[in-house]
Amino acid sequence: MEFASDNTAGVHPAIMAALALANEGPAPSYGADPWSARAAQALRDVFETEARVFLVATGTAANALALSALTPAYGTVFCHRDSHLNTDECGAPEFFTGGAKLTTLAGFGGKVSVDEIERSRRDFRRGFHQQMPAAVSITQASELGLVYAAEEVGEIGAYCRAHGLKLHMDGARFANALAASNASAADLTWRAGVDVMTFGATKNGAMGVEAVVFFDPALADHFDYRVKRGAHVISKSRFLGAQMAAYLENGLWLDNARHANAMAARLAAGLAGVPGVALPVPTQANEVFAILPRPLHDALQAAGAHYYEWPRLASGLAPIGADQAFVRMVCSFRTDPAEVDQLIAAARAARA
Repeated sequence: MEFASDNTAGVHPAIMAALALANEGPAPSYGADPWSARAAQALRDVFETEARVFLVATGTAANALALSALTPAYGTVFCHRDSHLNTDECGAPEFFTGGAKLTTLAGFGGKVSVDEIERSRRDFRRGFHQQMPAAVSITQASELGLVYAAEEVGEIGAYCRAHGLKLHMDGARFANALAASNASAADLTWRAGVDVMTFGATKNGAMGVEAVVFFDPALADHFDYRVKRGAHVISKSRFLGAQMAAYLENGLWLDNARHANAMAARLAAGLAGVPGVALPVPTQANEVFAILPRPLHDALQAAGAHYYEWPRLASGLAPIGADQAFVRMVCSFRTDPAEVDQLIAAARAARA
């Protein structure tokens, strides 16, 4: 019963086949290959705009390099305190920006609001004695699986424009967010004021590729130098391009995300009916967060269920007791309905 992460799911067969096909014969290197060009155009088609696209191998590189184009070394980036930028990137944003500061914000479920940004920004009143507010970063879907509606992104985008801030979106699970939304990819990003985003693929069926997508092309000037200096110019670039092109072809990325979301909804519905289980965060994408009685948690682990206990951080949830466990369960494009039902049955049996 594998629910530890969508990173454990492996590679979709169509993407693996695309890699094998790209492996036949020689190809131009350092981004000059046709697969990379095809992937970039596919992303422009998805977002309905002439974005500038850079492929890298990891989400941390994509996030940190993107921010380096938005803030000077003496700037600050506002982000949620639960964000991957702040909790899981080992100082990479600060490193690649040359020392810019992350100013962290509260907000239920990993989402930030205009009010919270304003409350924090107003603390920066002392000119050059403090960092210069430069950008805001939001995560779509959030670290606790919540989805920003297009209107919410638009409110943040309008605020950023009014106060001279750039807006970055960490879209490691953007496919899951979009699949849960009635909006278009464009509506959730540049039409709402997003300047640059990290477009994730690895968690949703790719082997290892993310895209930095600049909706404001001017911000991408000299970005290729940043990528090279950051050691993310891949010489055999066709293997990044082939992944991304196959990921986007015929809507595979959204099919994968819809399946993962559906499995998470099935899991959440089943767990909600187990005595003693609480779901403090709505399941909107492919992550389920639950508070389990600790004996149930222990029983599920003993039965072979793989998932993580999760740090509470600033998610806005009330403290739990020592006899409880706050856990994250993640579904992927490969999650089998039978596996979901097996975990639910194990939970019910343990509480019988």
